[in-house]
Amino acid sequence: MARKGPDFATPIRRVLIALVTIALMALFLFWRIDSPRAERMRTVLIDRFVPSFEWAFAPVTQISQMIAGFQSYARIYEQNQELRRELQKMQAWKEAAVQLEQENSKLLAQNNVRIDPALTSVTGVVMVDSGSAFRQSVLLNVGAQDGILDGWATMDGLGLVGRISGVGQRTSRVLLLTDPSSRIPVTVQPSGDRALLTGDNTPLPLLDFIVTPDNVRPGDRVVTSGDGGVFPPGLLVGQVVQGSDGRIRLRMAADYGRLEFLRVLRSHPSEVVVDTGAIIRPGDQGIIGPQLPTSPARAVGSAAPVPGGDADD
Repeated sequence: MARKGPDFATPIRRVLIALVTIALMALFLFWRIDSPRAERMRTVLIDRFVPSFEWAFAPVTQISQMIAGFQSYARIYEQNQELRRELQKMQAWKEAAVQLEQENSKLLAQNNVRIDPALTSVTGVVMVDSGSAFRQSVLLNVGAQDGILDGWATMDGLGLVGRISGVGQRTSRVLLLTDPSSRIPVTVQPSGDRALLTGDNTPLPLLDFIVTPDNVRPGDRVVTSGDGGVFPPGLLVGQVVQGSDGRIRLRMAADYGRLEFLRVLRSHPSEVVVDTGAIIRPGDQGIIGPQLPTSPARAVGSAAPVPGGDADD
């Protein structure tokens, strides 16, 4: 087995480490000396050796720039996250503002709708929507104690919605115009043609039994006709549209997607004429029209001659 030679590397390494440590400590102490002479010597050393070591400082400079850039990116990322959170809050506030604006516009529209001055109204809040595949209706928080009667018309701030079809003490049910059992007479403007609005459980009810279909155009205004005393005349219902099935339908003026407040119109029945004598005199008056003047003698006592007979008979 071969013998190993003496190990000189370890003592030399230790000596070099010791010398480097002593040199660094001496340089540190020299750099800390507060003396004009030491300051001049430090300046001479910096001017002599620092410019030649720029290549050694390049990695340090790059690393410091990378660290500064990463810190700046981290700050930008935090600001971006904060802006995202604020934007989400702004979206929520925007949605709330839009809802309040729509509600305010509906209330203002209800206050500014011009209807028959003889009609008064009661405004109720929609409590629940009981719409289904076979029935379209909503429930209001006004009833008999508020004077609501069955059959009265209901409107939102834009147009006709339906009619009262059930009254309780504190609540009432509104049958919507889109319900399959809803049938109301309407008038198409400006042609003046009469039609029947028929609900078919879709957002676009049908216009049936139009007197002159050729006079009806998409975009024509449709109002209630008042025929049969179902609704007061002149209430806005919607506009004429052409359905995908080719049939004439109606786009409702009322916003059925947001029924929150409804106005119940107090409609009174038309006056019934009972005193016919105030209009037509009783008895047979003969031919209606201008009458021939009569002589005074005939007006006093003589009778009119009977055709085909003698005056003495």
